[in-house]
Amino acid sequence: MTEISSIDAVQKMLADQGYVCSRALGTVVFLSLRLGRPLFLEGEAGVGKTEIAKALAASLGRKLIRLQCYEGLDASSAVYEWNFPAQMVAIRAAEASGGSDKKALQTELFSEDYLIERPLLEAMRPNENGPPVLLIDELDRTDEPFEAFLLEALSDFQVTIPEMGTIKAPEPPIVVVTSNRTREVHDALKRRCLYHWVDYPNFEREMEILTARAPEAAESLSREVVAFVQKLRTEDLFKKPGVAETIDWAKCLLALDVITLSPEVIADTLGAILKYQDDIAKLHGSEAKRILDQAKATMEPV
Repeated sequence: MTEISSIDAVQKMLADQGYVCSRALGTVVFLSLRLGRPLFLEGEAGVGKTEIAKALAASLGRKLIRLQCYEGLDASSAVYEWNFPAQMVAIRAAEASGGSDKKALQTELFSEDYLIERPLLEAMRPNENGPPVLLIDELDRTDEPFEAFLLEALSDFQVTIPEMGTIKAPEPPIVVVTSNRTREVHDALKRRCLYHWVDYPNFEREMEILTARAPEAAESLSREVVAFVQKLRTEDLFKKPGVAETIDWAKCLLALDVITLSPEVIADTLGAILKYQDDIAKLHGSEAKRILDQAKATMEPV
């Protein structure tokens, strides 16, 4: 990655895509690009782990390939599958034409023409714009057998298709692995990666992010929104709002032509920042006003 010359260049490159990152995160991204090592990002949902892969792909002009993880995901679903309906049509056509060369038919059926590429195999293919960005999103949702398979795939950047052999990437893809830490990911996989914990940003950083992602919001409203969300994260909630919720809430307030926060406005728009009814119920009545008053008290005058 010779085009990336410094940590500052990484931060600027991401900022040009609306992604504001800290020096620490910029450093680990720079090292990941320079050394060709996978990047493992862990943290609460909504803090920007997935967005960094999107920003990297856009800024580098690379294709983004996303493998969304889920419980029960296995190697075949992540790598490839055969186009079974097309294979059946080919078999029936061969039978109808009286074709008898079964070996030739089998070779044809398990060729590239009938291969459906899934994210891991697609990421191993050459690309005219350079190696793609492979996002392995929410790895903690899968189970240990898939982790073990992924460990091998990321070590050698190759996958094996029994009917076709081993396919190796001519150039390793840029790999970003994310985890919400609903369970611990095995140390062996983490050791293959450069690790960074993506935390909630402080007030100043979150203001920078909101200004970049919702520039049409007035500074006074943005400051109130960020201060309220920052205070809300200190409350005893089942799911604390992430940066994504801060941005969504600000855009909702803009759509409603809100100029300043009030308990009534907060009550009407809580669904933009809290996603569980028990959390929403805690902010009914005077609680929203209490948190708003405390948030405003912490704000420095502009």
